[in-house]
Amino acid sequence: MYSGVLLVHSWLRWLALVAVVGVTLAAVRNQVQGERSVADRWGLTAMMALDLQMLLGLVLYLALSPFTTEALQDFSAAMRNPGLRFWAVEHSSSMLAAVILAHVGRAIARKAPNAASKRTRLLVCFGLATLLIMLGMPWPGMANGRPLFRV
Repeated sequence: MYSGVLLVHSWLRWLALVAVVGVTLAAVRNQVQGERSVADRWGLTAMMALDLQMLLGLVLYLALSPFTTEALQDFSAAMRNPGLRFWAVEHSSSMLAAVILAHVGRAIARKAPNAASKRTRLLVCFGLATLLIMLGMPWPGMANGRPLFRV
């Protein structure tokens, strides 16, 4: 079960990343006017992908992953092990912060009084979310790197 959930989680990260970048680029290009703007459509896709990604990540973190199971048994030892620390703290906290920023950004953008304010809110929140996702991903070549595409 671990392998299957990890496979879906790994592939879904690309949809989530593309959608968050899509919102950011739509805001950069000022495509934010109206309730059905390009930014709003990308934002909805980003929310769905990020929420599903977080759900699968929580299943991995709390139940299936041998890395976090080991880390949660002795957290102070895990903090001294860079591999365990990445999965137990760095990856999960950066991704959680990105999900929160994206949700907050979409909510406050929808309540913006004008298009300029909406654009600024989307740029800040989704731009930071994109940065956090990029920093928290286990890129190949890193100490905790994973393949770009699992099969």
